[in-house]
Formats: sequence, C-alpha cells, structure tokens
Amino acid sequence: MSMKNTKFTGLFTRKKAVRYLIYVLFVCAFAVFVIKLNQVEKTELVVRTGQTFEKAKVVKILQDNLEENGTRVGEQKVRVRMLTGEELDITSSSGYLFGAACKPGMKVIVMQSVAGDSTVASVYTQDREGVIYIFALIYLLVLCLIGGKQGIKGCLGLVFTFFCVIFVYLPLVYLKYSPFWTAVFVCFITTLVTMYLIGGPTRKTCAATLGTLVGVILAGVSAWCFSKASGISGYNVSDIETLMTLWNTNRIQVGGLLFSGLLISCLGAVMDVAMSISSAIDEIYRQNLSLSRKELFKAGLRVGRDMMGTDSNTLILAFAGSSVSTLLLDYSYNLPYQQIINSNNIGIAIMQGLAGSFGIVLSVPFTVLICTILFHKK
Repeated sequence: MSMKNTKFTGLFTRKKAVRYLIYVLFVCAFAVFVIKLNQVEKTELVVRTGQTFEKAKVVKILQDNLEENGTRVGEQKVRVRMLTGEELDITSSSGYLFGAACKPGMKVIVMQSVAGDSTVASVYTQDREGVIYIFALIYLLVLCLIGGKQGIKGCLGLVFTFFCVIFVYLPLVYLKYSPFWTAVFVCFITTLVTMYLIGGPTRKTCAATLGTLVGVILAGVSAWCFSKASGISGYNVSDIETLMTLWNTNRIQVGGLLFSGLLISCLGAVMDVAMSISSAIDEIYRQNLSLSRKELFKAGLRVGRDMMGTDSNTLILAFAGSSVSTLLLDYSYNLPYQQIINSNNIGIAIMQGLAGSFGIVLSVPFTVLICTILFHKK
C-alpha cells in the first residue's frame, strides 16, 4: 500500500513539475514576443528636438495672478528648483488644460524648449505621477487584503490586462493590423490568463473563457450591424482629424478603433457574467449529479437571467456617464430633439452601450450551453 502511495506521489510530483515547466516556457515565449513586437520605429509626427519635460519644485511666487474675486487672470511668475538643483524663473498660465495654480512647495512639470541660444520654459502642469502610483497601489492592496488569495490573483490578472493593452494591442495596431481582430486577440489572451489565475486548469475556467470570447465577439458584431444600419463608423469620432494623420503617415486603420475600444471596454463585464455562470452551474451539478443536460441548461439560464439586468445597466450607465458633459451642453443650449438623437456623439454612445449590453445578454445562453456540454458526465 505504501509503495502505491509512493508511486502516486511521484507521478503527481512529475505532473506538477511538467505543468510548471509549461508555464515557464509560455511566459518566456510571451516575453520574447512582446519584446520583439515593441521594437518598432515610430514615424515622427511632431518635431520635439530641444523640448524636454522635467520635474521641479516651486520655491517662490514672484508675481501672482489671483484676483480679489478668487479667479486667476493671465500668468504667474514663479521660481522653481529643478532636480539638478538649478533654479529658474518661469511662467505658469491660468488655463484649465495647461499650467497650474502654483504654491510654494508644489511639485510641477516644467516644459523647456531650446531653440539656438534661447530657452523658453513654463509650467506644463502639476506633477501627478506620485499620486497616481499611490492610489493604484492602495487599490491593489485593498483588493488583496479583502479578496485574500483570490484578490491577489485578480490583482495579477488586472496588471496583465493593462500590460497587454499597452505593450501588445497598441504596437499591433500601429503595425497596421486590424484593430478589431487585435482587440479580439488581446481579449482572448487576457481572459485566458485571468480566468486561469482565478479558477485554475478546470472545465469551469475553459467554459468561462469560451463564454467570454463569444460574448465579446457578439458585442463587436452588434456594433458593426448598428454601424451599417445607422451610418455611424469609426470615422465619426470627435478626434478623427487628428487620427487621420496616422492614416496618412502609417496607414493605421483608424476606422476600426471605435469597435476595438468597445470590445476592450465590455470585456470586464462579460468576463464577470461568464465566470459567475460557470461557477454557479459547476456547483449546481456537483450538488446533483443526476441532473440531465436539459435540466442543467434550464438551471443555468435561471442563474444567468438574474445577472443580465444589473450587468447591462453597468455598461449602459458607464457609457452614459462618459457623455454627461455632452448631454449637459445639449440641455443648456436647448437643442432640438432631432438634432440631439441624430448627432454622431450621441449615436456612438448609444451604440457602445447597447452593443456592450448585447454582448452580456447573448453571452449568457452561450456560456450556459458550453458549461452544459463540458460539465455533464455524459
């Protein structure tokens, strides 16, 4: 009996070693792929020769621009100390997009432009880098503390997703690949890794991954159908004039960015639905192995229907919230309804909200079907 246990333990150890070896090989291959992918020469769109952005600290306000009524007009003249120790007397504009309301001790970003023997320097904006890192770190710590082991895995999945968007999606699109199918590829990779971290190498993970991929693709198809029917395309976005520069210089498919962005934005919600359904069906079947496939499918649908409403509202409200500024301007100017409902910005927001919700709703039956096929012992 002990010999059998020893053989079993040895076999289990070897299988575990082989699994870890596969993980290491996958990570190494992916790392090589990312490194090679990011070795791309970018076309210089703006001449930045002699222009630098450096950190500095405000040490003195030489001339303030604060009015008695609390508003700021014109420019401030401030003295800043660079990281090198050099002190410069520069200006800071009072605009909302550039400049900052400087105070002694404030950390700022100084923009310097060198042209020949002359140097022009001004405050570009407040230095927010440290605040961004601190808040991101606090969020990750809270996620790990409250979520425990699963929170740590979710944290790793979140970091991996952000990494893929920056170092895989953007370079592939820049290299003229289709933004839509690039987004599908990135969604598949990030979903596979995130689901594996959360659920491990199980049928539940496989079902949730396939269900997420189906839901995301269906969201993209819904957006494409809406686009064809309404005449809205990726060329109707507000910053298309700037994006066309990328088309003229690098032939980047800027028209597909709208739909690829939709896939990435709805990925999290679809992933949540797919994993929740997979976990629920897995637990239902474990508790009652006598269920037929039809009964298991009906039980899964009942679970999925409870999730549809809230998750659909999440996406629609998210896209509606991003359009609040536009809606307020339309309301203030008392624009006619026909003008509002047929404008490009409103149409795009509606398309994004509805197409993403289509992906969530349609992912439910497909995920339930996949789970029924994979889980049932027959």
